[in-house]
Amino acid sequence: MAHSQEYTKPYYMFFLIMPMGISQGFVTVALPFLLTQNGFSVALTAGIVAVGLSANLWRFVWGPVVDLSLSLHKWFWLSLTVSIATLLLLCFIPFTVKGATLLMVVVFISQVAATITLLPINGMMAKRIPENKKGEASGWYQAGSLAGTGFGGGIGLWLATHYNLTISGIMLCVVSILFALVMLVIKDIPHLKGKTMAQEIKVMGKDIFSMIKLPVALFVMILIIMPIGTGAMANLWSAVAKDWKTDADTVVLVTGLLCGGVSAVGCIAGGFIADRWGVWIAYLGSGVICAAVTIIMAVMPYQPIVYIAGVLTYGFCTGLMYAAYTATLFFVIGKKHVATKYSLLSSLGNLPVVYMTTFDGWTHDKFGSRYMLTAEAFVGILFVIIFYLVLKRMRYKNLIPAIVE
Repeated sequence: MAHSQEYTKPYYMFFLIMPMGISQGFVTVALPFLLTQNGFSVALTAGIVAVGLSANLWRFVWGPVVDLSLSLHKWFWLSLTVSIATLLLLCFIPFTVKGATLLMVVVFISQVAATITLLPINGMMAKRIPENKKGEASGWYQAGSLAGTGFGGGIGLWLATHYNLTISGIMLCVVSILFALVMLVIKDIPHLKGKTMAQEIKVMGKDIFSMIKLPVALFVMILIIMPIGTGAMANLWSAVAKDWKTDADTVVLVTGLLCGGVSAVGCIAGGFIADRWGVWIAYLGSGVICAAVTIIMAVMPYQPIVYIAGVLTYGFCTGLMYAAYTATLFFVIGKKHVATKYSLLSSLGNLPVVYMTTFDGWTHDKFGSRYMLTAEAFVGILFVIIFYLVLKRMRYKNLIPAIVE
């Protein structure tokens, strides 16, 4: 295909990020259900998922490597190839408790590859989307991520339970490739030349140091690593569905496609709230709403209808939190060296998802689903109160600027 235009369509981002979402959806939705059906405890299942999610903590490491080596197209296809290969491998590895270590390794590699596919896409957004269209592109980007997660989790699990795991893996890989072909219509961007890795790391260090000197930046860095509205239960809903006596078809529909769509609507609503009332109300308020929904589900009876309503409402609230989280990061990083600072903060921001997924799994196996949901809600509310009081004190001392330059 010809690369005749310098700029590309914002909605292309929806298709490009779908393979990453499919990979993550399979690991966080389909895989937990299948593992628990094969004798894995919820705690062990949560540990495997958490190891995969921990790949997001290292985004800031891959950035300079991608910038200083291959072109964006080459990195995209290389990471996609590894992502597809490991997804297929997961469909052929026997699901036995003795093989849990091998599963963890493959899951981690698959999510590292999926994470790396984001970097070329982010580069394309920065260089191939007009300035007045980047907001639209960001919306398509987020929607594609959620849709991909729903597809990989929902359709992947449905195929695995109605046919077999091999067919599921092959179909997901074929669909991922079809979505990825959109990259062929976007003009490639070569890697940076004339900079060494040492120089790039030096620049990164200066950017980070200048940012963390600001009290508001330090406040946000601490805020995003705390367990407020993490949405960690989204990684375990399929694993604990049996507690609500929910059948496999319902789990597929609810945790996959429906939850992905509801979460996307939540993202749109969360963006409106952040623009209308500010990032602090959006972030802490979304944290309160997430905790409230979780505690309500905890006290409701174990019935399929409760599971369906609770998971979908939780998904909507998670969408609110995604939007508030992103808006908060963009508020604090300002307008200089955005890529470096955003990659660092987004790496930190994935930390609570990892440890809360593990915590939820451990709590479930020790005390059951009600205590698991109650514990997640309690720690969320606790830290909302703490950060509200700190924020109030910082405002009193004029340490919160209207805008960060």
